Amino acid sequence: MKKTNEQMLVLAKNAAAGDKAALETLVAEVQDLVFNVSLRMLGTFADAEDAAQDILLKVITHLSQFRGESAFTTWVFSIAVNHLKTYKKHLFAKVPLSFEYYGNDIETADIQNVPDLSQDVEKSVLAEELKLSCTNVMLQCLDVESRCVFILGTMFRLDSRIAGEILGMTAEAYRQKLSRSRKKMADFLGRYCGEYGGGTCRCKNRVNYAIQNRRLNPAQQDFTSAEEIPVQTMLDVKTAMEDIDDLSQDFSFCKTYRSPARMKQLAEELLHSAPFSVVRNA
Repeated sequence: MKKTNEQMLVLAKNAAAGDKAALETLVAEVQDLVFNVSLRMLGTFADAEDAAQDILLKVITHLSQFRGESAFTTWVFSIAVNHLKTYKKHLFAKVPLSFEYYGNDIETADIQNVPDLSQDVEKSVLAEELKLSCTNVMLQCLDVESRCVFILGTMFRLDSRIAGEILGMTAEAYRQKLSRSRKKMADFLGRYCGEYGGGTCRCKNRVNYAIQNRRLNPAQQDFTSAEEIPVQTMLDVKTAMEDIDDLSQDFSFCKTYRSPARMKQLAEELLHSAPFSVVRNA
C-alpha cells in the first residue's frame, strides 16, 4: 500500500532530520517511479539505472526544501524531469534519433539476407523483447520537452494542472503539446508498425537484423525479464498526486517495471554510504 501525502510529509521531515529508517522508506516509495520516468526518457535500462541514481541523490540532498505544498511524488517528478531534460550521459544523446531516420530504416533495411543470430533463444521471446524495446526507443524521436509531455500524459495520465506544474507550463499549453506529441507517435505507428498500427513492420521479421545492428542482445533481455508493477500500485501513485487538487481520474498507461536488482543494490549502497549530515544540512 502506497503512503498517503501526510505520511510522506512526515517521513520527509524525519528523514531531513537524520532518521535513517524514514529515508530508506522514502527511497523505497519513489525509486520505481524514478526508474520508469528515466527509462522512458532515455531509452535503455542501463542509462535509466544510472540517471535514476543521480535523481535519488538529488531527492535525498534536497529533502529540507520539500514543504508539502504539493504531493511528495509530484515534487520527485519535478526533480526527475528537470534532471532528465538536460541529461547528456546516455546513448541517444550521442546518437540522436528522428522519425525520419526510424522510418527510413524500416523501409530500406535488408532484413532477408541476415544469418540466424538468435543464439538458440526462442524467436518469439526475442520478438517480444524487440517490440518492447523498439516502442520505448521510439520515444527518443520526440524532442525532449515533447517526450516529457508524452510520458506524463500517456504513461502516467497525470492531470494537466499537475503535469503543467511539473513542466513549468500552463495546463492549456500542456494539453496542446500532449495532443501534438500523441499525434506524431500515432502517425508513425499507423504508417510503419504492424504490431501497434497498420504498417508492415513485424518484430519477428527483424530479430536477426536487430541483433546484427546491436539493437537486441539475446543474452540480455531487459524488458521481458523485468517484473511489471501492478496497475493498482500506479493508480495509488496517481491518486496520491491528485489528492491535493481533489482529483480522481482513472487511467491506463504503458507498462511500468520494478527497479532492476542492480539499481536497488546501488540505492542501498547510497543510503548506507551517504553521511546524514549531508541530508540535514542540504
